[in-house]
Amino acid sequence: MAGLLVYLGKKSLFDDIGGPGLPASLTAKVLDLEQQGRTVFVVRQGDRYLGAVGLMDTPREAAKAVMVRLRELGMTRLVMLSGDNQRVADAVAASVGIDRAYGDLMPEDKVKAIKALRAEGEVAMVGDGVNDAPALASASVGIAMGAAGSDVALETADVALMGDKLEHLPFVVGLSRRTRRIIRQNLWASLGMVAILIPATILGMRMGVAVLFHEGSTLLVVANALRLLAYRDR
Repeated sequence: MAGLLVYLGKKSLFDDIGGPGLPASLTAKVLDLEQQGRTVFVVRQGDRYLGAVGLMDTPREAAKAVMVRLRELGMTRLVMLSGDNQRVADAVAASVGIDRAYGDLMPEDKVKAIKALRAEGEVAMVGDGVNDAPALASASVGIAMGAAGSDVALETADVALMGDKLEHLPFVVGLSRRTRRIIRQNLWASLGMVAILIPATILGMRMGVAVLFHEGSTLLVVANALRLLAYRDR
């Protein structure tokens, strides 16, 4: 049978490409695999169906602890967007403590889901694959898993983790919040010093003393920023 095309995909693929429909026996097997929580791919060579392959993702060991830590950091809603079938997505979400799972999603469906979530508030999206890139671009903040991520995801995301460990995610969230607080502190310190020195100089403060205070405030700002080097997530 050399030269025949081999198709591998979900059931919907074979509705799009035409040809003979799935045999009743294979349809029953596909449904059985889906009920077991597996994502099923059908294999067809030419017009002949060869069978089906059932796959199931398992969550990482650290996933549950990471979800708990993210809630402690103030994440009010955790959602999973998956290309796997809905049963698989629901099972994984329940096992790690995610509030809601959306399954059977194509890349464009993930974008629509992100936009719907953004209508309710700011959204941070974590992903690592080519299929995640459009959703990462649509999120308020896109976070790509560095070592495991595709080049497209890494280029699209706002933040790229240097490793593929989920345990780094709470650290990134905590560090970004601490950074924002310190930036605000430094802005207030810098602007406040300027606001004091300008009228003080006009009223008679010597220029050398004003410069000394200004440079001192600069050193204070730098020292305050250096505190970020000591940040640890718990």
